[in-house]
Amino acid sequence: MISQNTIQDILSRIDVLDVVGEFVKLKKRGANYLGLCPFHNEKTPSFTVSPSKEIYKCFGCGKSGNTISFIMEHEKYSYVEALKWLANRYGIEVEETFASDEQREQYQTADSLFIINNFAEQFFTKALTESEEGRLIGLSYFKERGFREGIIEKFRLGYAPNDRDAFTREALSKQYNKELLLKSGLVAERNGALADNYRGRVIFPIHNHSGKVLGFGARILKTTDKAPKYINTPENEIYVKSKILYGSYFARTAIEKADECLLVEGYTDVVSLHQAGIENVVASGGTSLTVDQLRLIKKYTNNLTIIYDGDAAGVKAALRGLDLALEESLNVKLVLIPDKEDPDSFVNKIGAGAFTEFIKKNKKDFILFQLESSLASIGDDPVKKSELVNKIAESISRINKAEDFTKQQDYIKESAAILAIDEAGLHALVNKYIRDRVASLERKAQSNTEKEKNSAAAETSGFDDATFDLLFKDQLQEKELARILLEYGNRPWDEQTLVAQHVFDEIDELEIDDTDVNQLITSVKKLLHNNPGLLNDKYFIYNDDKKLSAFAVSLLNHPYEESDRWASDFSDNTGYQRDLFSQSFEAFSKVISKGNENDLNKYKLISEDRTNQKVESAIQYLKLKKIKRMLLQNQEDMASALNDSKFRELHFIHKSLKDMEREITNILGTVIIQ
Repeated sequence: MISQNTIQDILSRIDVLDVVGEFVKLKKRGANYLGLCPFHNEKTPSFTVSPSKEIYKCFGCGKSGNTISFIMEHEKYSYVEALKWLANRYGIEVEETFASDEQREQYQTADSLFIINNFAEQFFTKALTESEEGRLIGLSYFKERGFREGIIEKFRLGYAPNDRDAFTREALSKQYNKELLLKSGLVAERNGALADNYRGRVIFPIHNHSGKVLGFGARILKTTDKAPKYINTPENEIYVKSKILYGSYFARTAIEKADECLLVEGYTDVVSLHQAGIENVVASGGTSLTVDQLRLIKKYTNNLTIIYDGDAAGVKAALRGLDLALEESLNVKLVLIPDKEDPDSFVNKIGAGAFTEFIKKNKKDFILFQLESSLASIGDDPVKKSELVNKIAESISRINKAEDFTKQQDYIKESAAILAIDEAGLHALVNKYIRDRVASLERKAQSNTEKEKNSAAAETSGFDDATFDLLFKDQLQEKELARILLEYGNRPWDEQTLVAQHVFDEIDELEIDDTDVNQLITSVKKLLHNNPGLLNDKYFIYNDDKKLSAFAVSLLNHPYEESDRWASDFSDNTGYQRDLFSQSFEAFSKVISKGNENDLNKYKLISEDRTNQKVESAIQYLKLKKIKRMLLQNQEDMASALNDSKFRELHFIHKSLKDMEREITNILGTVIIQ
């Protein structure tokens, strides 16, 4: 784990404007900056960055967060990876803490393997272009495949000299560790001596999603029955085959933009398609799809199109991993390239435009393709047909996410029609496979949904619109109070008290309904007691608790601040001053709708220090809401009082609550409409 000292050092150095500005072109608009959202396609900028609050918010797609979450979302990094990216950008040395010596050793080994692989990649690319052997053999091979210099450089393709130990000598001269060289798979021990493992082969470096070299695929160029066509890096601390998709580093942005991932088998398929301008493509390396690979794809899209050769082996390979893909809720399509072709040769034969059109026209649903191809091969054999029915039912049962229930039913209907069997019977068979999973989850979800509906109906029945507004908009006032704690909690209320402590003194007996607000209040109280110096909005924006961090960001996502002129011009004639945020928003909408630029210009948004006024207003409005709720409940109790004594007791409570209500309205300077 990254030490807290390093994390605090990173947090003290990062600048949201600097980091986001590396990926988004921003223009200053008032106190904030505006640009086109990197998370969805838009023509009118709606992506806002607030340097003062250190957050971003897109008012188009709704995504928001802090500097770290931006890197996590944009680059698809984990929290730790994002921290390391930021540390590297700001030249901060990362200090790691480990639970055990074994964990420390694993981390150090992984770090060393990344360094060795980076050195090897440079060695192989240099050997390809700067040595006579590399140009005559390796570069000639790539050019015969139609690879241009730009694409060779992009994928950092290389060549391993045919000399027995050319790489080994170079690595040992640079003081790289012998044991780690062996673990990396770059070097092998033969007859008691170290030798290069990939000699005489062209090299395909394999990168992780952040661009680091995990390992290599080395293709033989000479025809031989003994040597394997490809040698891949052996499994080690950083190279885990089941978690790798070749080309993911170069394809990630294109996959997200296209909202589709094309999956092929081989390295050359990926390189050729990228060269043709089809960049949303990765390769499985010829292995069966794994859960980790599918989840890597799902980081970028839910739509997977598998493109494999049209021969029998290609069909068999394509069908591997089907059930896993369905379990991950991926929308899976299959395209088979015409027989004796592969994606590499086919795109070079017909061109990028025709290839893209071919993919669009020939996509087939994965389950239905499996069904139709299998049905054609079994003929009238009832035993084989029964096996196929069971196989299809089992595949459909893998669609086990509650949100995919409709998709599952559609598959049952279509499959029953193709198989010419009773739909109800197939449905029963599917249920047999999913009884312990989807059925139980569905019953639980349905039960919870009904309870929520009944509860909501009981609470809302009998209330008019005004009463409903008062009762169920308490949450807005509670969140406003939470925002006050975030923005002003560490400011002085008076000479002895912070704003946060004053708030708690005032609302201590009030029941807060919103769970997120309660969590924030609990955290602020702990800080006040244990370490008040840490109390500021940044502490919560960058909190380790991701839920708390997201809630803090959402509270601070107010695009406008109110001016005194605004408030005075849009007060009611009666003197009734409404909720400040609602009032400001309505006024701004009126000005915008009229399109009067002069009117708009006179309402310049200002940032004067009216902290105490805002704090007091938030506290009193929340108290007022709570009292109104108590009044409504008391009125219901009075209406159902069983005797005069109980009625008088409740009437006395009613009068006390009304007195409290008047006291608060006097503080606020408002008039309550009876």
